[in-house]
Amino acid sequence: MIPERDRAEEASAATPEGVATLPAVADPRHDDVLAAVDLGSNSFHMLLARLHHGQLIVIDRLREMVRLAAGLDERNRLDPASREAALACLGRFGQRLREVRADRVRVVGTNTLRKARKSRSFITECEQALGHPVEIIPGREEARLVYLGVAHTMPAEPGTRLVVDIGGGSTELILGTGLTPLKLESLFMGCVGMTRAHFADGKLTAKRFERARMAAQLELRPVRAFFTEQGWDRAVGSSGTIRAAANISRSLGLAESGITREAAEAIIERMLAAGRVSRLDLPGLSVERAPVFAGGMSVLVEVLSMLGVTHMEASEGALREGLLYDMLGRLQHEDARELSVRAMAARYHVDPAQAARVAATADELFRQVREPLALDEARDRKLLGWAARLHEVGLDISHTKYHRHGAYLLEHADMPGFPRNEQRLLAALVGSHRRKLEPEATGRLPASWQRAARRLIVLLRLAVLLNRSRVQEPLPAIALQVVDGSLVMQAPGAWLEANPLTLADLRLEVEYLAAAGITLRLEAQQAGAAVGG
Repeated sequence: MIPERDRAEEASAATPEGVATLPAVADPRHDDVLAAVDLGSNSFHMLLARLHHGQLIVIDRLREMVRLAAGLDERNRLDPASREAALACLGRFGQRLREVRADRVRVVGTNTLRKARKSRSFITECEQALGHPVEIIPGREEARLVYLGVAHTMPAEPGTRLVVDIGGGSTELILGTGLTPLKLESLFMGCVGMTRAHFADGKLTAKRFERARMAAQLELRPVRAFFTEQGWDRAVGSSGTIRAAANISRSLGLAESGITREAAEAIIERMLAAGRVSRLDLPGLSVERAPVFAGGMSVLVEVLSMLGVTHMEASEGALREGLLYDMLGRLQHEDARELSVRAMAARYHVDPAQAARVAATADELFRQVREPLALDEARDRKLLGWAARLHEVGLDISHTKYHRHGAYLLEHADMPGFPRNEQRLLAALVGSHRRKLEPEATGRLPASWQRAARRLIVLLRLAVLLNRSRVQEPLPAIALQVVDGSLVMQAPGAWLEANPLTLADLRLEVEYLAAAGITLRLEAQQAGAAVGG
C-alpha cells in the first residue's frame, strides 16, 4: 500500500516527541477535561473546563494580547516579531494543557490566519508549541461558534437574538433563536485592522474617526437591509470591545448596563477630547485594550447606528465557549457536521440508497485495515463515511466530471461545524473517488493529514467501484488486508466471474493505483489464484 519512497518521506518528517498531529483518542482515565483555544486576531484565549454529570465547569482561563493582525504587512505576510510573540504565548498554553492532561482539545485560528500568506510553516510551529492540531475556520463557522457560546451562557428566552462580535480582524453578525443560528455573516473589519488603517500613530481626531466610521458603513451596507427587515428582540455583544464599552458606559453613568448608541457617541467624544491614545482616561478601559479601542469603537458605533440597535447587552460567552459546547455536542451525538452533511445531501438530491450502500462498504473496508494503515478511529472513520454519503453531490450539476463538481461544492460551500481543513479533506476524497488518481489531490492538506487522506481515498474508490451496479442485493464477503506494504483484496471467484464488468473495473483500478505508486492485488478466494494485478 505504501511505496518505499512514501515510507522514507514519512520517516524524514517524523513528528517531534510529544506533539500530536492528529486529534488524539482520549484516555478514559482522564478524558473529562476539555480545552478550547482561540487564536484570534487581537487576543489568544484558552478556556479549560471539566465535564461533570453532563455539565461544563470552567477550571481555568488564559488570555494574552498577541495582536497577530498587527503583524500582517501589505502582502498579508506575518512579520517575525508577531510570529515569535504568538509562539511564545502558545508555548505557555501548551504547558498548561499538559499540566491538566487535557485530551479533548480544539484549537481554531480566525481572520488573521485565514488571510496570512504562506502560513503553513507557521501553523506547524503553532501545533508543535501547543501539542495539538490547529484548525483554520471560515468566517461563518466562526460566527456559528460565537452564537453557540453566547446562547449557552445567557438565560434562555423566547424571541430572536442579534449577536455581534467585534474581533481583531473581522466582525460577526448573527441572528438566531434559542440555540439555533438562523443567519450568519462575517465582515472584513475589526478593532486591530481598523486601528492600523486609521489610528496607527495613536492620534485621535474627528477626521480620522469620520474615515474609520465610513469604512465600517461600507462593510455593513450590503447586509444592513436583511438584519433591519428581519428584526430581533434582544441584541447582545460578545467581544472585548463591547464589554469594555459597556464597562466604561456604566462607570460614566451613561447607561445602567450594556451599551447604547448615545453612550458610544459620548465615549468617542471623550476620546476626541483626549486627542491621543496615550492620554485616554476612560474608567473600565484596560491598558491592553486601549491601543485598539478607537478602531473597535468605530465599528461598534456604526453597528449600533446602521442596524438601529437601541440597546446592546454584553455577554461573557464568545467563540471559546462555543468551541467547548460544540465539543460537548459531538460527545453527546449532536454533531453540527452531521447536520451539514444531511443538508448538503438533500440540497443536491443525492440518492440516499446508493449513498448508504457506499458508506456501509467503505466502513467495512475501513474496519478491516484501520490498524495496519494507522487510521484514526474517531476522525478518519467519520470523514470517510461523510465523503461516501456525499460522493455524488456533483451529479446534480452534470454527470461529466461529477466528482470534480462535487469536490468544488464541498470545498466552497458553507458547512457549519466543519473547519477548513476538514472540508478540504472531504473535497479531496470526493474529487479523487474515480478516474485517474492525481498525486496532488491531497497537496493542500496539512502535511500530517496527507498520508491518512491518501489511504482514505483508496478505501472510498473501492467502495464506490464495488457498488457501481447500484443494486439492492448485498455484496459478498470482501476481504481487504495489508501484506508487505501492499493492499490485497479477496473476493469470491464465482462472484467475480458472474460480474465481469466489476472485475474489469477492479483491474483498471489496479492500474490507476499503480500509476499513483500504490499496489493493489486482487485474489479469488476459493482458489487463491490471482485474477488481476
